[in-house]
Formats: sequence, C-alpha cells, structure tokens
Amino acid sequence: MREFQIAVTDDRLAAIRRKVASFPWTAMPEVQGWRSGTGHSFMRNLSSYWLDGYDWRVQETLLNQYPQHVAFIDDIPIRFYFVQSADPSAKALLLLHGWPGSAFEFHHLIEPLTNPDRHGDQPCDSFHVVIPCLPGFGFSGRPATPIGPEKVAAIFSKLMTETLGYKEYISQGGDWGAIIATMIGYQDPDHCTGIHLNMLPPPAGQPIGAEEVKWAETFSRNQFMEGAYAQIQMTKPQTLGFAMTDSPMGVAAWIVEKFAGWSDLPRDQDGEPDVLARYSYDQLLNNIMFYLAEDSFITASWLYHAYLQSRQKLPFVHGVRCPTRMGYAAFPDPVFHPQPQSMAARTFNIVHWSEMPRGGHFAALEAPDLLVQDVRAFARLL
Repeated sequence: MREFQIAVTDDRLAAIRRKVASFPWTAMPEVQGWRSGTGHSFMRNLSSYWLDGYDWRVQETLLNQYPQHVAFIDDIPIRFYFVQSADPSAKALLLLHGWPGSAFEFHHLIEPLTNPDRHGDQPCDSFHVVIPCLPGFGFSGRPATPIGPEKVAAIFSKLMTETLGYKEYISQGGDWGAIIATMIGYQDPDHCTGIHLNMLPPPAGQPIGAEEVKWAETFSRNQFMEGAYAQIQMTKPQTLGFAMTDSPMGVAAWIVEKFAGWSDLPRDQDGEPDVLARYSYDQLLNNIMFYLAEDSFITASWLYHAYLQSRQKLPFVHGVRCPTRMGYAAFPDPVFHPQPQSMAARTFNIVHWSEMPRGGHFAALEAPDLLVQDVRAFARLL
C-alpha cells in the first residue's frame, strides 16, 4: 500500500478541453427537453461552463484533501480514500459506488462520518471510512479482462481484511455498489458484520401478492424506457467504447442523462427535470472527470458485460438467502423503485428498513444527511 494523489496531466486536460471546444453543435438537432435523451440546451450550457467556469485544478485540490492510497490486490491497483476517526471505538465502513457514479459521490460524507461530534452528533457514531474506485473505474487500475461483482467483492474483502487489517467492517452501497456489498455479505460473513444498501439486486422468483405484482409491472415498464444503456453495456461495450473514448461530450451526455432520469428532481408540468435543483455543474463535471481523466469509460462498462456472463452463478439470482444482517434505505428512486419489503426479505436478513421522504438513485449526493443518519442507525444495531 502506498500513498496516492490525483494528478491529471496538463496534456490530458488540454486534450479534453480541445474536444469539448470543438464539439460540432451544428450537427445536433435542437430538440427541446429530455424526452428523446439528454437535453440539448442543458448540455450546451454545461459545455460553456466546462470551458469558461470549471477549474479542474481547484476541484483536484478539493479531492486531494483526504488521505488516499493505492493497494495492489490480485494484480489490480485499487485506489481508495482511507480516513480514520480519532474515536477508538469507531467501526470500519466500506462505501461502494456504482455506475455512472464514482468515489466522488461520498467525498462530502467523509467529515460527518469520521468526526460526528463536530456536527452536533455523538462521537460513538464515528467510522473509519474506506472509499475505493471500483476496478476499471476512476483512478483504479483496469483488470486484464472484464470481471463481475463476485470478483470485485472478493477484492474489496481482501482490501478490508488483508490490506487494512480489519477483523470486522460494514459495507454500504447503491447501484453496483449494492450488488457488490451483497456479494461481500455472501462471501465474507465472518468479517462483514452488516451490509447497508440503498438499492436492491433483482429479486428471485415470481412476485407474490398484489403489492409485489404492482412493483414488478412498474419495474418492467421502467426497464423498457430506461434500460437501453444496460443492454448496450452488457452486450456490446466495446462498440460503445470506440464512440465514447474520443468524445468527452459523448461521455458527459451519456452520464448526465442518468442523473436527470434517476434522481428525485423537481419537474415542470411537462415532466422536464430541473437538474440544477439538486446538482451543481461542478458536481456533475467532477463525476464525469472520474471517467475521462484516465479514459476509464470503456473499462467501467466491462462490469455489465461480466455480469451478463456470470449472473447465473450469483446466489441472489437463485433465491439463496444472504446470511449477513442487512439494512435498507428505501429512497424514492424514480426508475429503480424500491422493492416491497416482503420481496427483499426472501433474499436478505433484514434488521433495519427505512422509507425515505426524498432522494433518488444517487442518495449520497441527493440526500447526504438522510444517508448518513441511516447508516448510523443501522450500525448501532450491530
């Protein structure tokens, strides 16, 4: 394990800027709104800010304010934040992002989680925080070939127990982070004392009862309207990679569209989202830069491809119950709508369940206060 600092080269930043500046806007039909994809006017405004208002060096300094390390695990360099609390009774907490998120999602949670007493909360609610970039994402290294969530879970179990030496830890995640945390719960119950999720893996078996049937119908409709990206990334990620690797604006549009569609946003009478009501341009661009800085868009999509190949080997697909205690924060995600508790209970050992009043798919950015409170409440039960 060695120390690490984010340091994107001037040449890389200049190359990104040139491509943003030269984007052929005249080739883009000025379709209004978001109904056919990413909003044209929003992306035009974002690109203007990217060129004239966004300062990566300022953001890079912010991102480097907490200790970061690189550890080689199964020949893959894993980059991670590692911030310890001064409280000797603090629990170890592994925070796992998904796609199209990044470790940046959790950056602003580090201070309240490691030093709760500075924010009017109890010192006993403190954590030692570990926030990795998934393999192939952000500043972590790339696997030689696509690897699925079961392999990623094994890597992070080694990070927590072998590299950092924790005998016990809690895993938290949403999106892919939720599936990886779930796999940790299956694979490492001797060390992982609890998993806290803000999304659930697909349920096994058929829905039972009216509530579950209604959920399944809604989920199916949402997947038809919102799931095309996953089909491409599961089946043809390499083709998509050729398009995205040379287009920062393409990567930005692909990612921003998900933040607009999956977040709990105010919407006008036509259903158009107000993205800036929840996110700043700086936040959106920081997250995008985790995919652009080291050209990791294509290798991040590999996780989908490997999942397609190995999903029949995953225990939750066959209804095998996860033995590790689970807490769930049910945020009102407009696309990946929370399952009824009765469905989740067939897969998980549920000890904590919270219905959240606000916040969507990107809970750590949308409702950080609620997520921190819920992780603390779950940890007290353990």
